[in-house]
Amino acid sequence: MALTYMTQEGYNKKMEEIAYLENVRRPEVSRAIAEARDKGDLSENAEYDAAKEAQGMLEMQISKLKELVASARIIDDSKLNTDEVQILNSVKIKNVANGATMQYTIVTESEANLREGKIASNTPIAKGLLGKHVGDIAEIKVPSGVMKFEILEIGIG
Repeated sequence: MALTYMTQEGYNKKMEEIAYLENVRRPEVSRAIAEARDKGDLSENAEYDAAKEAQGMLEMQISKLKELVASARIIDDSKLNTDEVQILNSVKIKNVANGATMQYTIVTESEANLREGKIASNTPIAKGLLGKHVGDIAEIKVPSGVMKFEILEIGIG
C-alpha cells in the first residue's frame, strides 16, 4: 500500500466524506434497493439492477477512501519554512513573458483543487517551483514550450 501525504485539513475532509457516504448515502441506496425489490419480479426490474449497481459503486468508493486514509501520513505544517518552495507553501509567481502574477499553494495530489488555487506537487508547474527561492526564475516545460516564472513570495499554506 502506497503512502499518501496529507494535511490535517485534507485528512479531516476525507474522514467527513467517509462518514457522509456511510451514514447518509448507504441508507439511501439500501432504501432504493428495498423499494425496487418490493415492486416484484427482480429478473426484469431495471430499478433494482440500477440500485444494486449504485450500491456496488458506493461500496467501492468507501473502500478506496478508507484505504487512502489508512495509508495517510499527516504533514506537520509547524515544520514548514519559507526559505525555499516546498509542499504546503503558498507561492506567488510572476509570468516573465506577460507580467501576470498568480498565487498557488502546493499540496498533495489528493488535495489538489485548482478553483481554490491548490495545485498538486506532481504537476509540471509545482515540480518546477519546488526548491526555488524568492527571486529565482523557474523555467517550466509545458506542452506549449517553456514558461519562465519569477518567485515573488513564499508563504505557509
